[in-house]
Amino acid sequence: MGRLKAWRAACWLLGALVGGLGGSATAATPVRLQLNGYAGPEGAISVQHSGDTVDPYFALQALLLAREFGLDISAYAQPWAQWLLARQKPDATFDRFCRRGPVWAPCKTADADDTLLALWLRLVDSLPPALSTQAPWRASHRLSSEALARLMDRERGIYLVSPVYPHGLLMDNLEVLSYQAACRHDCPAVKARSKRLAEAIHTTFWDRAARRFLVSTQPEQKTVAATFYPEHVGQLYPLLFDFQLLGLHPHTHYRDWMREHRASWLAQSQHDFAWGLVALVALKFDDRASAACWLRDSAHARGGAHWIVTDEVVQQILQSRAVAPAPAQAWCG
Repeated sequence: MGRLKAWRAACWLLGALVGGLGGSATAATPVRLQLNGYAGPEGAISVQHSGDTVDPYFALQALLLAREFGLDISAYAQPWAQWLLARQKPDATFDRFCRRGPVWAPCKTADADDTLLALWLRLVDSLPPALSTQAPWRASHRLSSEALARLMDRERGIYLVSPVYPHGLLMDNLEVLSYQAACRHDCPAVKARSKRLAEAIHTTFWDRAARRFLVSTQPEQKTVAATFYPEHVGQLYPLLFDFQLLGLHPHTHYRDWMREHRASWLAQSQHDFAWGLVALVALKFDDRASAACWLRDSAHARGGAHWIVTDEVVQQILQSRAVAPAPAQAWCG
């Protein structure tokens, strides 16, 4: 699935997790997340509604986003964490899984080890102490941290996708940075690494001449023709993490991005994936009109081939914030 056109886009991930795995970051009585059709009784969470693929990246992203924006994930978080822990490989990495009858069997390697390890560590960090202090979880945290450290490119100071794909990606490194910024263990050392990583992201990915972020360390990124993913999405992704922009004001950058790419984004669900993460950036910048347009224009895709579990979570987050679909007559171009 190649990260489903790389919904890298984390957010797993838009700030520090607070409290236990089933708690709420923003509301005394949070709205309960509903993953009917995605979550199975054994704890697995599929990428698509009634789907036959589990990609741990998307399940982790969806749960962490839901919790970050105040939804109650207690019905799904611990069963999913236990399910995935039982399938972590000896080198601490994860596979993707396909359904074989009633069984979920490994069928592909992860699309990217660096960001998946960072998401897993963030989830483990958020476990209730009664669980996280148990030996299997402590061992998983240690092995996962060591595996992530091995992916560091010591020369450039960024993380590489995997030992097999030795290049670095902007969005992956922002997700690792987000994990480091929200550390719960060994924080002085992690915070120091976070500062160095932020500086390395600027040095490696910011193209001063073009005034844009490169999305990869691959040489062709300087000349490749820009497409919605990854180039255009990559310019918006730093805003998910409050990442400091060089010479750009965040609100101005957001406004300019929407002016240029909003129509293309809202049309994505007709031929690609719905890209609900962009609607969360709109919510973050109090652009409820754009979020409402996304709810309206992507409604046809809900539960279908162009809709993934992260989109489902975004839809429920927007509903919990009283964002309703734009009226049929509203202009959303």
